[in-house]
Amino acid sequence: MQLWFSEKHTKNVKFSIRVERQLYSGKSEFQRIDVFESPEFGRFLTLDGYMMLTEKDEFIYHEMITHVPMAVHPNVKKVLVIGAGDGGVIRELVRYPEIEQIDLVEIDELVVEVSKKYLPKTACRLDDKRVHIYYEDGLRFVRSCEDEYDLIIVDSTDPFGPGEGLFTKEFYGNCYKALHEDGIMINQHESPFYEEDAAACQKAHKQIVQSFPISKIYQAHIPTYPSGHWLFGFASKKYHPLKDLQEARWNLRGLHCDYYTTTLHKGAFYLPSYVEELLKNVE
Repeated sequence: MQLWFSEKHTKNVKFSIRVERQLYSGKSEFQRIDVFESPEFGRFLTLDGYMMLTEKDEFIYHEMITHVPMAVHPNVKKVLVIGAGDGGVIRELVRYPEIEQIDLVEIDELVVEVSKKYLPKTACRLDDKRVHIYYEDGLRFVRSCEDEYDLIIVDSTDPFGPGEGLFTKEFYGNCYKALHEDGIMINQHESPFYEEDAAACQKAHKQIVQSFPISKIYQAHIPTYPSGHWLFGFASKKYHPLKDLQEARWNLRGLHCDYYTTTLHKGAFYLPSYVEELLKNVE
């Protein structure tokens, strides 16, 4: 008998992956956590039945949410990461020697422990001495911060359940306050393709536009996320993601990525017409 993991993308669309075995199943006070092993995508993590990452394609998401701002901001010393308990964002950030401190705020300690045990390729750098982990609500944590960070990366779950508060105007306003005068905030922005997801994109973009003087959207293609077409938000007090791209400087670092390049960086901000229309309606 074949075993399959299925996730409903809409009431009419379902995404399925064949599973060889289930490695872990548990429930924290916040959510159900499962880890499966599949022949096509390797190990993958789900929260409350929703796909968070797979070993085969997680590099796309984590490279694009991390290296885009790092190639723009000229002097990142202190970073706040909200969510990201799987460790993928941390793995990419610690590749930059100039970063002095990374504060990781994850609401669910069990996500971190499960990732360390079952997803070592992703959670391999959480013990870096620059990383400080706080197990608390990101919305509450950022309220008490002011003029503290160069970069904030919001690697949240979807806009319901534990991650719901990370898509509010209050949260984005607090992120603005927590950043230095030239700070950047990056957030995962959902998919623009299906109607319900597109509405979440519009809502988040509207609130970010009201909080930041520069607010741009960029895209990546992630096979296991709904529709495969995924958006990220780039919000900044000062830097434009294309005009201020430090292309030569970033390339001189010699960092090898499997998805991100500075050429792709530029192209990622040129969006399909239907996405431009979607965002224009709320700007």
